[in-house]
Formats: sequence, C-alpha cells, structure tokens
Amino acid sequence: MDSVVRPTRPETDEHFDSARITAAVDALAAKHAGREDLFRAAVAQLFKAELIAARATAQAVLLRDRHGRHCAERLCFVQDEIIRILFSAATRHLYHSPIPSGAERMAVVATGGYGRGLMAPESDIDLLFILPYKQTAWGEQVAEAILYCLWDMGLKVGHATRSVDESIRQARGDMTIRTAILETRYLAGDRPLYDELVERFDREVVQGTAAEFVTAKLAEREERHRRAGQSRYLVEPNVKDGKGGLRDLHTLFWIAKYVYRVRRTDELLDRGVFDAQEYRTFRRCADFLWSVRCNIHFVAGRAEERLSFDLQREIAVRLGYTSHPGMQDVERFMKHYFLVAKDVGDLTAILCAKLEDQQAKPAPVLSRMMARLRPGLNRRRVPESDDFIVDNNRINLAAPDVFQHDPVNLIRIFRLAQKNNLAFHPDAMRTVTRSLKLINTELREHPEANRLFMAILTSNDAEVVLRRMNETGVLGHFIRPFGRIVSMMQFNMYHHYTVDEHLLRCVGYLQEIERGGNDEFIVASDLMRKIRPEHRAVIYITTLLHDIAKGRPEDHSIAGAKVARRLCPRLGFSPADTETVAWLIEQHLVMSTVAQSRDLSDRKTIENFAAVVQSVEQMKLLTILTTADIRGVGPGVWNGWKAQLLRTLYYETEPVLTGGFSEVNRARRIAVAQAEFRAAFTEWPEPELNAYIARHYPAYWLKVELPRKIRHARFLRASEQAGHKLAINVGFDEARGVTELTILATDHPWLLSIIAGACASAGANIVDAQIYTTTDGRALDTIAISREYDRDEDEARRARRIGEMIEDVLEGKLRLPEVVARRTARGGKMRPFVVEPEVVVNNQWSDRYTVIEVSGLDRPGLLYELTTAISKLNLNIASAHVATFGERARDVFYVTDLMGAQINAPTRQAAIKSALTRLLANEEPAVQPAA
Repeated sequence: MDSVVRPTRPETDEHFDSARITAAVDALAAKHAGREDLFRAAVAQLFKAELIAARATAQAVLLRDRHGRHCAERLCFVQDEIIRILFSAATRHLYHSPIPSGAERMAVVATGGYGRGLMAPESDIDLLFILPYKQTAWGEQVAEAILYCLWDMGLKVGHATRSVDESIRQARGDMTIRTAILETRYLAGDRPLYDELVERFDREVVQGTAAEFVTAKLAEREERHRRAGQSRYLVEPNVKDGKGGLRDLHTLFWIAKYVYRVRRTDELLDRGVFDAQEYRTFRRCADFLWSVRCNIHFVAGRAEERLSFDLQREIAVRLGYTSHPGMQDVERFMKHYFLVAKDVGDLTAILCAKLEDQQAKPAPVLSRMMARLRPGLNRRRVPESDDFIVDNNRINLAAPDVFQHDPVNLIRIFRLAQKNNLAFHPDAMRTVTRSLKLINTELREHPEANRLFMAILTSNDAEVVLRRMNETGVLGHFIRPFGRIVSMMQFNMYHHYTVDEHLLRCVGYLQEIERGGNDEFIVASDLMRKIRPEHRAVIYITTLLHDIAKGRPEDHSIAGAKVARRLCPRLGFSPADTETVAWLIEQHLVMSTVAQSRDLSDRKTIENFAAVVQSVEQMKLLTILTTADIRGVGPGVWNGWKAQLLRTLYYETEPVLTGGFSEVNRARRIAVAQAEFRAAFTEWPEPELNAYIARHYPAYWLKVELPRKIRHARFLRASEQAGHKLAINVGFDEARGVTELTILATDHPWLLSIIAGACASAGANIVDAQIYTTTDGRALDTIAISREYDRDEDEARRARRIGEMIEDVLEGKLRLPEVVARRTARGGKMRPFVVEPEVVVNNQWSDRYTVIEVSGLDRPGLLYELTTAISKLNLNIASAHVATFGERARDVFYVTDLMGAQINAPTRQAAIKSALTRLLANEEPAVQPAA
C-alpha cells in the first residue's frame, strides 16, 4: 500500500539469493541445451522449491516479528526476483535475439495488488506485458515461457499483453483497467517502454478526469460493502473486501494517486491531505490489516479473506493476544480489529472532505437517513445557536474554537443536527474527534449536556446520531462505560455484531416499535403506547445500556444494573426510575429464557415469572426490551414463533399480576384465538372446522402463530385424506436460513428421539423444535434444521430422506442407534467454541413434572443422544423445549418417572445430572437403566 516503487530487498531474505539462483538456471540451460521441454520443467521445479522455502522463511519471520507489511514486502520481493530471472532466462536461453529489431522489445510490469509492491502468501499475480506495437512471435513466446513456468509452479496468474496505444485506449473506456495501470510497477525488460506508458497514461487518461474516477471508485466501494455486509461490525469480517478492510485503504490511495498525482503514501502528508497523526493512523491500520491477512493465508493454506470463527483464535495467538479477566484472547484481538476498521472509515471521511473542498467530487449526502435537500443559501446560521452554520445542508463550525469556548457544544452539535435534519460536515467531525480531551468530569456532570444527550436518545433518528457520536468517540467519552464496549465482539455464533453496534441497533428497533405499523412488533408496539409517559425515557436508556457491562468478570446483567444506578441520576432520572432501569437490565434475559425454554401452559411457570416481574408495568417494559434485544442480535434471529411465545407469556402472566390466576381470562383468550382462526380460515364447512378446532389442546391455540395454524390445518387434512400414517411437510424460512419439517405421526413415547435420530443420520442439525399432540393421539411436530444446500429442491430431497427413515424406524425396518453411530463416527471439523456443560434438575418450575434443563456445545445428533439417554434413565418426556443460541444448545425437558410422578430422590436426580453432563461433554454416557 505504501509504495508503488520497486520493493527494496528485505534484510531477512538472505536465503533467496538471486545470483545463486541465476547461476543455477544457467547451469540447467547448459545441461539441457537443445531440450527446451526438459529445461522448462527443471526451471519450474527449481523455482517451486525456492518459493516454498522463501514462504516458510517469511512465515517464520512473521511469527517472530508479527509485522505483516514486512512479510508482504518480503513475499513480493521474492516473486519479483523470480519473474526477473525468468525473463532473463527466456530472452537469453530460449528466444535469444542477438540484434533485436524495433518490434522485439518488451516490458514486464506488475499491476493491480501486485503492483503495489505487497503480496499476501496466497495472492494472485497480475502481469502486463507491454509491447511497442502489435504482438510479435518473439513477444508471444517470451510471455508464454514466463507464464507457463509460473503456472507450473502452481501460482494463479492474471495477465494481459498490450501495446502502449492499446493500453491507453482501453484505460479510457474501462475503469478496472484504468485502476490496474494506475498501480503498475516496472519489473523487467525495456524500461523506456514502461516510462512511455506511465507518461502517456498521466497525460492522456488521468488529466481532467479526477471527478469521474473518484465518483466511480466510491460507488464501487459502496457496492462492495453491500455485497460483503454493510456493517463494519459483523463478527466474521472480510479483511480484504469488508467495510474498514484493506480494499478501503487501497481505494483511498487510488483516489489520492489519481487526484494528487502521488506515487507513495507519505506524499499525502506533503500535500496536506492527512496531518502527521492521521498519516500514522493510515500506516498503523495498513500494518495491522496486512498482519491479519498474511496470517490468515498461512493458516488456511489458501487465499481466504474472511476472518471466520475457526480462524480467529489461531490468528489471535499468532499476533500475541492474551486473555484478561472477562475477555478472551480472541475477543481482545477482534476488538482491536474493529477499532482499526473504524479508523479506516474515519480516514475515508477525511479524504472525501478534502476532495470536496477542491471540488474533485460532488457534495455527498453523507447520512442519507438524515439529510434532505433544503432550499436556501449554501451557508447560514443554525437555528438556536451562533456557534454552528449550515454548509451545503450539513452542520459545520462557525469558528474553530467553538468547543474550547463551550465544551457542551460537543453534545449540542449532534442534537442540533438531529433537530434540523442536517448531515455532518467531515471537517466538523474531525474537529470533534480532536477535541475529545474536553470531555471531562465537569462536562459529564453538566445538566445541559445530559439534557441534550437524553433529547438525542429519545428523538427521531437516534440510532443514526448515536452512531456518529460513537464513530467520533464522543459517546464513549461522555458515557464512559460505553467506551469500554466499543468494538467489543463476543466469541460466539449467536451475536452477529459487536456489543456497541448491537446496542445502537436495538435503539433503532425500539424507535421502529414506537412508530408502529410493523406486524413483527405488534405486541410490543401496543405495549409502548400503554406504558406510563415517564417510562418512555426509562425504556430508551435501558435499551442503550442493557449490555453495557459485557466483557467484565462479573455477570453482565448484575454489573450492568450497577452501572445504571451510578449513571442514571446524572442523566436526570429520579431514584424510582433509576431503580426501574437497574431492575430491567438485571432481568433483561429472563423473559426470553422463560418464553423459549419453559412450558407456558404450566401454571407454575407463569406464577414463577409473575414473581420475578412483580407488576404489569414492569412486564410491559421487559416485553418491549426483550423484543428489541432479540431483533437487534442479527438477521433471522427474531421470528413469528418467538413473537408468539412472548405474547403468550405476557398474556398468561397478566391476570396473575392483576388479581390472581384467572381460568376465565385464559378461556376467553383461547376463544379469541380460535375466533381469529375461524375468521382467517374460511375454506372448510362449519362442522369440519368445529371438529378440527376440538382436536387441539388449549396450549396450541395460545402458542402457535396464525399463519402456522392455517398451514397445519391444510396439512392435516391433506395427509389424512391421502391415508398417510406418517406425513412430512417441508417449508423454507429464508430469514433464518433453516428448513422446517412439519411431521404428522401417531404419537409414540420415543417419537421425538426417533425424529432427532433420523435428522442426525441425515447430517441435519436441529436448531429448534415445536412439539404438540392432538386430542386424538396424533403428534404434530415442527423441527427446524440448518440448511445444507442452496437450492430448495435439494433441501426437499433431504427432508424426504429423513421422513423415509422415520417411517422405517417406526415400522421396525431400521435400527437407529447403528445408523446414527455410523454417521457420527465419520466425525466433523472441531468447532472453535467452548461451552461449559450445564445440567439443572429441579421441581420448582412445575408442580407436576421434574424439569431438566441442559446447556452445552451444540453438535449434530445431540438432541437424539439426550432424548435416548433420558428414556434409558426410565423417564417419560411430557414436553420438550428445544432451542439453539449460535453454538450453544439449550434444551429443556419436562419429565416424570414411569409412574407419572416427579423425581424427588436426591440420588436419582444426581444420577440424571451426572449422565447428561458426561453426554454433553462428549464423554461415553454409560447410561444404565435406573432401578
């Protein structure tokens, strides 16, 4: 990135001796004189061995000094020398021309990424062979000799052969070729030919086209981010093409080279594009990203650019990160990664501002959600303040010292932009970042600053404005505990974003809930309108703070409540409201856990939950917070089933809190659910509809969402009319990336175990299950399995295979243990996560059943193993609640002994716990039938 001139020879490449290797090539030429094929093969073999040795040396040095840029320069130097020696061998030994004609001239040039003088271990090589005129037989032979040798070495080579005229003509019409030539670097051959290309490219292509090039490159960057995932805080980022990755730095340099005609990045300092500190940041970001990228290539053994979970820990160790209390080594590494990605974004904004000042690019709308075209003058005072002006529809500073003059302006600028629908001028944001030292205890305690902050949080577009506050560093300095979780990732598959990004997204979803109109949030939106007016600010601050204590040794819910008790009085909350915020943060996981892993038709579940939430108002707030929290985790995590479970839990608990458990209230809600079904489903005659409704137990009507009820009705009727004993319906949930199998079968004590075993045998991983029984003894189970194939047709075939296996097992044609054993014996890739096995056995969550809750690392076949082990322990499973949270499986079973009683004996409870803990730890379960 830093230089597009020939890389200097790295000190540590004494093993790659160009003179020695040139002499070895000459010796091979003499040995195989007249045998061109043998000479080529021997040269390719020699270079392949030298390249393997050079890469091994580069990796050893990288592990020692952890300097990725030096590694990339080292590898590039070796590649350059190989190509130079190859060119020399081709022109001296293979196609020697004692008196070359004017047409027998060629320059070999590095282009693209290779042209920058930096190479990752598995990167492609891009070469341009420049000719004076059209292609000649000599030029074609020399180029082919070089290319075939590189290909025989196993390298991936992109290449083109063009005259100077053709290169200029194509560069005018094709932005990709123009960018490639922008980064050319001379390697071998006719130097004047290369110099001619550079001089003509600058004069005939670059001059007068800066605005066009900048616009094209920024549009290309936007499209790349869209493909790679818009957020720079995705927890498995693409180091090369992701937001804040190396390609963004490359784009910066392309633009700078084109507009300012610089050849090296240090010239950006001389041209005043970056100041000394920003240039150091530029270098630091590039060094760090190159270290990560080179290590990924070495570990993966291929051109892998995605920093996936299975690579993250290995790279963290290679780069020397260690674990601290509350944060693993890998989490500390990834936090550093995301901070660097943020810095890359800041540098992009700085360059764009500089270009705009010089009119090399049109004035952008930097925040599309906030800015809109407004009539009037380009520059005017912002209403309510003399310290800020509107500059091209963006807020800017009226004077350079507005923050020193009044530090509250560091918060006020964001509130005024929000209030007046203004975007942020990059120069203003740059000054904000340089003024962070003004955010001290006095400013944090200032009543006006805190009032402005709460106004930002509770007004329109809060998510956008808070994100800008976060990017400039103001949010983390003003709310210091927030600063601790900026760019912090959690090393698990459940959370898609860093902690700060998750919290900001949750605020955005809370605003969507408040606006209403989205059927996803119908219950939460209704409750938002019914909470007490003074609790609107309570739910907003709670949403922003609920994960504020992640990364600490103490449980983050308890530690977060302590943070809230210290912070909220400063923000203007009364003692009662402060306590409400603290309570919500401490309990913010309870509702989600109960809804997804408890039997909501069991009265004890509802009474226990009511004892936790204490009042209807607190339950309203907790329901709204839980909805925003689950939705903010990432795409596909929130769905209709979870929404229905929360709704059921809320409405089951409400009567308990308002005057005792009311069966009448419950009966009325069941009647309402059935009436809703009747109104939506008008395909059947009344008698048939009545008979169908009577087939389902009350819990079914309360817990299943309406679209699924309608699908179930059609499925049951079609299956029974066709006379199927067992039927499977296949559906696809695009948002969650799962395939849903709805299975209708005669109920059987081992049915869940059989279904789980069939899924395991087909290599299907169960992510959740909804299990219901009809009053006439039919099981209606919906199992969600992770997708294996991209095409729905292939997924449907796999589902049919699972169905046939279930049928064969039920009919005694197949023994599941043998099939599952064969499948699991094949093994799979070890997953990089560690989840401590946990088994809880208790009788407090139900009056009729013993509840077994298991939590551990998910794996294919786990549900089958658990249900089989429970059955072998002579226990009946009355209901099961199956869920996965990323890599963590959390399954809850309501069981009795064979006589239908709870398990009360401590020794038997201990035996259950011991057997299931061993199973979760993947040890031999050694389950013996209980006495």
